[in-house]
Amino acid sequence: MRHRASRTLRASVAIGSVSGICGPLLGPAWIVPRGKERLNPAPPRLDRLGGPRPVSAAKRPAQTFQKECRPMLPLQGVKVVEIGQNLAGPYASEILAMLGAEVVKIERPEGDDARGWGPPLNAGIATSFHAVNRNKRSVVLDLKDKEALAWLRGFLADTDVFIQNMRPGSLDKMGLGAEAVRALNPRLIYCSLHAFGAVGPMALKPGYEPIVQAFAGMFSVNGSAEVPPARVGMQVLDLGTGVWAALGCLAALQRRHATGEGATVDTSLFETGMGWMAQHFAGYFESGRQPPRHRSGNPKLIVFQAFDTADGEIVVAAANDRLFAKFAAVLGHPEWGTDPRFRTNKDRIAHREVILPLLSAEMLKRGSEDWAEALEAAGIPCSPINDLAAVAAHPQTAALGMIQPMPGYDARGIGLPMSIDGVRPPVERGAPALGEANAALGAPMPK
Repeated sequence: MRHRASRTLRASVAIGSVSGICGPLLGPAWIVPRGKERLNPAPPRLDRLGGPRPVSAAKRPAQTFQKECRPMLPLQGVKVVEIGQNLAGPYASEILAMLGAEVVKIERPEGDDARGWGPPLNAGIATSFHAVNRNKRSVVLDLKDKEALAWLRGFLADTDVFIQNMRPGSLDKMGLGAEAVRALNPRLIYCSLHAFGAVGPMALKPGYEPIVQAFAGMFSVNGSAEVPPARVGMQVLDLGTGVWAALGCLAALQRRHATGEGATVDTSLFETGMGWMAQHFAGYFESGRQPPRHRSGNPKLIVFQAFDTADGEIVVAAANDRLFAKFAAVLGHPEWGTDPRFRTNKDRIAHREVILPLLSAEMLKRGSEDWAEALEAAGIPCSPINDLAAVAAHPQTAALGMIQPMPGYDARGIGLPMSIDGVRPPVERGAPALGEANAALGAPMPK
């Protein structure tokens, strides 16, 4: 007998990975009327409810599995609505989409601002938008219109996760704040990504990546001491906050599995910035001193930095005393490994102004490839300083399958940085056209 998932089921679907299931098929987990959920119900076997029988790893041909099958994605059947702009909120929902969730992106009539963040553009859409909006469908709504607002409220009543990173207070004015929406749907996970946090004197302030990097102290530890403080070049707070938001949603969904209750999840760029600087703050709380800035080094470790060579640069991480002794030997100075000034990391830090010039002078005597060969032979971690072209062309990148095509576009992007049962979650659709799902979902088009 084949079972169809009811609305109740879709809102209470179990989240779990079933090894060996091919394709996106999902068997119902259990059907429980709202308000009568049991704690920790034991889901029945998929094959008893119309799903395919699990295939043991021993019986599954590895080659066939890799090429023709993939595990059931863990968020299959989970419904997500995103009202997001730019990077942080959209990246959070893209992570869930890559893991199998059905994500509907709500956009204003002009679309997400990031659609215009170019050049470069592909098919008239900025590549920044392409990068964080895959595996989604787009609905365009004018939320100043009562009909559009009513449609969205009805849609949220049957949604599992709502993600938003709009200007603080803007959704509350429309009746779409956490309290109002969770009253419509008590099982909903309502996730907000803020600039400075959900509470506190700066809770209502907007902010962008460079603003919050500066405020969180990241500029103060980045760059060389000889030049002004610098920002981290990637959108490390936007994307990092997206990861924390996705993790918070997954944790809340897991708790809902046990309790039947939704949750309000909050995170922010500022909290992410402080979290990324946990090591720096731990040192500051103990010593009371601001960590010094280094071009590429670490104030607590020697050797852990880039060196100029005869023809370029190379990064060396001889990060413990054993590796330092090996590094000294490769440089032709094994005596440095036993010198009481340099024998331990504590000794090297105390004599930083002595050891680093000695190391730097030796590294200038040979080219980067020559050094890399010698260091790798000695088991010392090292790397050239690659540009994007070198990374994209590297066989390690190809072996991992990190670069994936964007269906519907002549474009490529970076896959989700994880695999499940040896398979990277797939990019099944490229970034959506603005409002492409309005008709299919019955959403009113802006007048």
